[in-house]
Amino acid sequence: MTEGDALDLMGEAIWMVAIGTGPAVGAAMLLGILIALLQALTQIQEITLTFVPKIIVVLLVAAFTGPYVGAQLATFTDGLISRIESGF
Repeated sequence: MTEGDALDLMGEAIWMVAIGTGPAVGAAMLLGILIALLQALTQIQEITLTFVPKIIVVLLVAAFTGPYVGAQLATFTDGLISRIESGF
């Protein structure tokens, strides 16, 4: 395994993390901005108003994007295992 192989592998792993977490984090951020705007406009400062909707949205987004993320993870894992088998 050369330095180039290690860098390629790390780049693919970081990209896999971004693909896996991106939809849920993006949805949570968007909902957080909307809730913060709503709280600023109405001056309602309830703590549970920020957490409960985010948890629900993150779980829903994870459920809907789960098959895609799982397929991407399987492809990454298959590629990694084939690299290990062939000795990189």
